[in-house]
Amino acid sequence: MSTPALQGLRVLDLTRLLPGPVATLRLAEMGADVLKIEPPGAGDASRAMMRSSADEIAGRPGAFYQIVNRGKRETRLDLKSEGGRAVLLALARDADVLVESFRPGVMDRLGLGYETLRAINPKLVYCAITGYGTTSPFAERAGHDINYVAYSGVLHQIAARDGAPVLPNFQIADLLGGALAAVTQILAALWQVSRGGEGRFVDVSMAHVSHAHNVVAQVALANDDAAALEAGGGLLNGGVPCYNLYRTQDDRWLAVGALELKFWQALCTAIGREDWAQRHWSLGQAIGGTDAAALTQELAAMIAAEPLQTWIDRLEIIDCCVSPVLTPGEAANHPLFNPEALQAVLDEIAAQREAKARRAAGFAPGPAPAPFVQAGAAAAYGMPGAQNPANAQNVQNAQNVQNASATPSPQNAFATNTPGMQGYAQNAPQGGGTHAPGQPTGKKPFNYGPWS
Repeated sequence: MSTPALQGLRVLDLTRLLPGPVATLRLAEMGADVLKIEPPGAGDASRAMMRSSADEIAGRPGAFYQIVNRGKRETRLDLKSEGGRAVLLALARDADVLVESFRPGVMDRLGLGYETLRAINPKLVYCAITGYGTTSPFAERAGHDINYVAYSGVLHQIAARDGAPVLPNFQIADLLGGALAAVTQILAALWQVSRGGEGRFVDVSMAHVSHAHNVVAQVALANDDAAALEAGGGLLNGGVPCYNLYRTQDDRWLAVGALELKFWQALCTAIGREDWAQRHWSLGQAIGGTDAAALTQELAAMIAAEPLQTWIDRLEIIDCCVSPVLTPGEAANHPLFNPEALQAVLDEIAAQREAKARRAAGFAPGPAPAPFVQAGAAAAYGMPGAQNPANAQNVQNAQNVQNASATPSPQNAFATNTPGMQGYAQNAPQGGGTHAPGQPTGKKPFNYGPWS
C-alpha cells in the first residue's frame, strides 16, 4: 500500500461547522496530521447540531460533528487568554498549514493574525475561509450557505418550473465554494513552499467561488440568452427531452442524461421509439422550443406508465446515460459507494460462472442462488416484482454485450448479462430492520425502496 500523499503534513484546524472542517477532513484523508482546536466549554457548535436523541442521552457529539471531524486529533484552547495564545503560537511555529473560519479581523484582534504567525514561521500556509472574502464590501457581514448561493446567482439557477428557487439539502457554497476551494488553494500554496518559496495567505470567499463556478449561467449571459437562464429554457435545465427528469408510475424519478446523439438514439431504440431518434438538439431541435417541449411530454407520459424498477431493468445496462434517482439511503447501500455491496456483486458473478462451468463439465451445479436472485433486478432496489419482459427485444438491440472476462472486476460487474443480474447484482449484506409485508424471502440485497 502506498504512503498517503500528505503524510507528515501538520495542519492546525481552528474552523467550525461545515466548510472548514470538511476542508481539513479531506487533508486528513490524504494523510495529513490534523489537530482540531476548539474553544473550552461547548466547543464547536456542530457537536450539538442535528444530534440524535440517542447521542444526546449518551452525551456524545452528533453524527454531523463525527462525520466531518473523523481522523483528526482534538484539543481545547482559549485563544482569548494569554496562555491559550502562547500555546497556539508554539503550535504554529512547527505547523505547515493553519485553517480558520472566523470573520475577517478576529485573528488579528487576538494577536494571532497572518502577519504575526508569518513572522515566526515564514513557510506557514494560512487559509481563511469566509463568506464574502476578507477585503470585499461585505467582509464584515454574517452569512450561511443560503446567503452565499443567493448573492452569487446560483440559487436562482436551482428553480422549479414556476421559477421558485429550490433550497437544496446539499450546501453548494459551503462545500464547493469553501471546502473544495480551500483544499485546492492550500495544495497550490504547499507546492510553492516545496519549491523553496515562502508560505502565503489564502483568502477563500465562498460567495465569490460559487459565483465563479456558475459557468453555464455565465455562458447564457455571454450569449445574451435570457431564456436559457430560466428553468426549462436551457440545454441543461430542462429545455430538452434528452436531458431531463421524469416521474415514474410509483412516484419515483428517472434521470435521463442522453445529451449526446448516440446516447439518445440508443435510448430511443431501447424503448421502441426509433421515430424519436432524429428529434435531438444536435440535429436542430430548438432548445426550449415547441418540439422539445412536446417530445418531453410524450416521453414523460411513457415513463409515467411504468414503475421505476421496470425502467431500471430495461435501461440500466444500456449505454444511454439513464439512471434512477436514488435516496441517500439507497445510495449508501449501492455497490458504487458500499464496498461490501460491491464485493457481494463480484462474489455472485463468480458463483454463477462457477456453476455454469460445472454444468458444462457435467458436474452438479451446486447450491441454488438465494430466492431474490432469481427475481431479477427488482430485488436490487427492494421493490416488489420481477423483470418486465416487455420490450426485451428492443433492449437487446440497444445493447452491445461483450463476453464477460474470466475474473470478475468492478468494471464489468454491472455489464454482465447473467440471468438475475440485469440490474445490480445480488447477495449484498442483509440490511437492518424487520421484514415488511410482501417483501421477498431471503437476504435483502440493499435497503432500497419501500423496504427501507
